Amino acid sequence: MKFPPNDTSRNGTQSQQQEEKRRVGLVYDERMCKHATPKAKGEPHPENPDRIRAVWDKLESVGITQRCVVFKAKEVEDKYIAAVHSKSHINLIKTISCNKTVSQRKKVAAKYDSIYFNEGSSESAYLAAGSVLEVAEQVAKGELNSAFAIVRPPGHHAEKSEPMGFCLFNNVAIAASFLLEQKKLGIKKILIVDWDVHHGNATQKMFWKDSRVLSFSVHRHENGSFYPGGDDGSHTMVGEGPGLGYNINVPWENAHCDEADYIAVWDHILIPVAKEFNADIILISAGFDAAIGDPLGSCCVTPHGFSILLKKLMEFSKGKIVMALEGGYNLDSLANSVLACMEVLLEDAPIDESYEVYPFESTWRVIKDVREKLSSFWPILAKKLPKTLTHRLKPLHEIYSSQSEDEDDVVPNASLKRRKRQNSPVQNSLSIKGKRQKALDTDDSEDVEDPQTRKVLKMKKMSNAELAGKLDVDCVSAMTEAARRLCGMENEVDVYRDHIRQLKDKVAEDNGIIEKQNIAIQEGEKRLQQVLNSEKELKDKLLAERVQNDAQIKELKEEQDKVMTANNHMASEIAARDKTLTIKEREIEVLKQQLANLEAKGKEADARGTDCAYCRLLAKLDRLRYVGQAVFMTQHVVGQWWFPAIFSGDMTNGSGGSRRCFLGIWQKPLVVNVKKFVCFMGICKA
Repeated sequence: MKFPPNDTSRNGTQSQQQEEKRRVGLVYDERMCKHATPKAKGEPHPENPDRIRAVWDKLESVGITQRCVVFKAKEVEDKYIAAVHSKSHINLIKTISCNKTVSQRKKVAAKYDSIYFNEGSSESAYLAAGSVLEVAEQVAKGELNSAFAIVRPPGHHAEKSEPMGFCLFNNVAIAASFLLEQKKLGIKKILIVDWDVHHGNATQKMFWKDSRVLSFSVHRHENGSFYPGGDDGSHTMVGEGPGLGYNINVPWENAHCDEADYIAVWDHILIPVAKEFNADIILISAGFDAAIGDPLGSCCVTPHGFSILLKKLMEFSKGKIVMALEGGYNLDSLANSVLACMEVLLEDAPIDESYEVYPFESTWRVIKDVREKLSSFWPILAKKLPKTLTHRLKPLHEIYSSQSEDEDDVVPNASLKRRKRQNSPVQNSLSIKGKRQKALDTDDSEDVEDPQTRKVLKMKKMSNAELAGKLDVDCVSAMTEAARRLCGMENEVDVYRDHIRQLKDKVAEDNGIIEKQNIAIQEGEKRLQQVLNSEKELKDKLLAERVQNDAQIKELKEEQDKVMTANNHMASEIAARDKTLTIKEREIEVLKQQLANLEAKGKEADARGTDCAYCRLLAKLDRLRYVGQAVFMTQHVVGQWWFPAIFSGDMTNGSGGSRRCFLGIWQKPLVVNVKKFVCFMGICKA
């Protein structure tokens, strides 16, 4: 961004005066007016292009724009948006204007809370975020002392992954994240002040765990019933992890709060904490829907009140303040409030911070609660407030009367409204009247603290001519002020009447919704009864199946017992057979031993080499035994002699019969010659 060079043609005094003036940036771009609701019958949407046009026209009409560094907006880059918004959210805002039809945009907008889209929404959102980021960078570099970004759509409701509450991108959060990431700028700590009448829910969440950003929001809350609703705006929401204690909420319990309430919060909460935090730069989410006459805010802060709030913040961060427009829907109040703030940024004239109205009783209660909650994080807030605090008991309509004895004197700035001051106990009022009477009797105006009594004493000392002139001036001023107030009240009545009509329409709409919901509930009850009946039938069916299954399980158990009994018998039989088999194996071993003995005897006979025919025959038979690997006992007749022999295979007896014997000895009684038997047994040595 380039700035105009200093005019060297002027004399030295003029150049020096120009250098001493603050360099204030101002952003405005007509392209941001392209974001608007689709044309439809009825009243325009509160967040419409006329908002920034009214501000610009006001500043231009009084010559503010000629005294500022004015430049057009430029679009923000996606990489900077991605620091606080999700990729899906960026794609939604980027493509909603070019890739969708009107009906498609309406369907998409209906998914979100208080959002509309048109063909200019994407460009406007990118320009708004880019404008705030640009002036924030210039102020951080020192090229500007401060700046005001007249942008729309607003941003402090835009969540990480969805637009909300007229907001598409969170402009201030994007700028804050950018300043922290650009290490060369030297910004290590940022104070974000959100004085919009609605809670800055999204900004709070984006820096919930960040100790580099102190987020402060003062807003209507009313136990979560005021937009955006819920507990996010409660004074108990103080951050988490590293950000614990760096999120401050001041939630109003009622409407009609004015500068007295806001200044009390500044003096007893924000200013002490700001001194301790010592931010490098201050970003203000400057919503002016808390201004007097705003149709959505229903608060009563005057333009002079906003100037006091800003002036108190100018004492910090070397005056490096960036203001970004958020809400504000009464065009006159919006334009006048921005003008008052621009005069503070330009340091046109000293600001009279005196006021003669008091905060609500509920305001002091909220201040005490907030200080108590934050005292463990900010010890400066642990100090006790005075026990006796002057306050208004409840919101009252404004009462003006030049005859009233208790009426406050007019404050120096005409924009600060008169208000009938109400001290809480009646006895206090009587006490003040007594003091005034005593002062009038003594005629000593210098020692009187009460401004009204002092004024009366001064008037007593005037001559008749001076008194008449003074009264004429006061009467004219009072009548002018009363007329101006009357016009303002008429405008407020019109606003309230329209608001009541909108509420009636809303009630009728809600009644229709309730009726539909009742019908839906009845249908749901019918469906629920059907489901219950079906469930009962299913339970009965399951119970019958369970009884049947139990019977089957019982039968299976009986069969299983039978099978187990049979298995036990079979196991016993197997054990008996195994025992028998063991015995047989032992018998076989005995037979094998006997066979081995016989073999040994045969070998022994063979070794003796006997000429005994029987022995030689036995030797031959013994050799035959090794071929078949089977043992047989048989009868064989050789001539007239019978003898037992060992054979392999099938043999025949003398009578032609065939006999087979496995591992056994087959014998037949016969009369054997002793000598031959002895020869057979291997005893014979012949």
